[in-house]
Amino acid sequence: MSYPGLVPVPPRRASLLGVIGYAWDADVFTATDVMESVAVTRSTAIDVIDELVSRGLITELPNARAVGDYRKGRPARRFAFRADAAFVVGLDAGRSHLTATVSDLRGQTRAVEHLVVDAEDDAPDRRRRAAVEVVDSALEIAGVSRTEVAAMGVGLPAPVDSRGDSPTDRAEFWTRMNPGFARLFREWVPLVKVANDASLASVAERTLGAARGCDDFVVLLAGERLGAGVWVDGRLLTGAHGGAGEMVAFDHVRGVDSAWGFGHRAVELAREARAAGTLPAESVLRSMAPADIQGKDVFAAAALGDPGARRITDEIGGSLAVIAGVFGSLFDTRLLVVSGAVADGAAPLIEAARRAVADTLHLPAPEIVASALGADIVSLGAVCAAVQEARLGILDLPRFAQPA
Repeated sequence: MSYPGLVPVPPRRASLLGVIGYAWDADVFTATDVMESVAVTRSTAIDVIDELVSRGLITELPNARAVGDYRKGRPARRFAFRADAAFVVGLDAGRSHLTATVSDLRGQTRAVEHLVVDAEDDAPDRRRRAAVEVVDSALEIAGVSRTEVAAMGVGLPAPVDSRGDSPTDRAEFWTRMNPGFARLFREWVPLVKVANDASLASVAERTLGAARGCDDFVVLLAGERLGAGVWVDGRLLTGAHGGAGEMVAFDHVRGVDSAWGFGHRAVELAREARAAGTLPAESVLRSMAPADIQGKDVFAAAALGDPGARRITDEIGGSLAVIAGVFGSLFDTRLLVVSGAVADGAAPLIEAARRAVADTLHLPAPEIVASALGADIVSLGAVCAAVQEARLGILDLPRFAQPA
């Protein structure tokens, strides 16, 4: 019996994939360790390890006798994965801020570079030039050449399909945010994954952050506008055009009414309250010029108990509760993580959302927490995606081909 779409993996390749996958996560190991973990014979384990050594992906270490761990009999050969055999790049191609992170094959950061650009000047050529500039700068800081890069992840504020392209929306914003990044970087990077920024933020949370070990969760990326990475049964939802976590639908949800980010909402509400004269006399926001008020100011004041700021964060927290309730009702979510630059000051609005979320749905309410991964979460998620691409495709890269 055959099943369409299933391609059998040749035994030799299966052994290579099993051993390199084990080595990628292991510390120092021996052929016996490989036998027990990958379920191959001793001869196969030794043969495959030797091939991976010759390919430059595994290195042989001094044996047990040489490091003073010898007891009796023949000392075991010891091996380790070469995390520096190649490097990966994670790029957060935001509208006004670009961040590039260079890491080794295990995701250990070597360099991070930031670039601020004019958000209003988003012509395709300028976006491409800025992306190349920040990536090349990060590589230079890390002391890594382009030829050493095996894989790259790119996150951007738009839906992205499986080919790395974005659909055209009414304002053509999505295609301006994604001016062919997949084609641009595939000119010199063997493996490229372009994805929605919130989706990559959710990959970072599941790999490094609050969602480790959780199969059903939502990461809410609260930048200038809201985006979401949605995981159900251990799988990231994407959709036909990559728009599964697109938040434009919340423009039509009562109690949320727009997909603007929480910082933007906080500034808007603070300025409205100041203009209307409804801020309490003791609120620090009354003494600030409207043009100087920033979201972080409102959140910081609310954390200190400022009554005017607390009214604002309570209102935004109510919107967050509605968002959590919608995702909880649709996907039976266990956890909602508020991420991005706003996460550091999100405690007051999360506190307000926790008080209200139980009333928004019949299922058990999702837990709402703040991310601890900071403002560079999309770049970190892009690194995680690049590492995964490298794990899947590194055996096929010419630089790691088996020697003749």
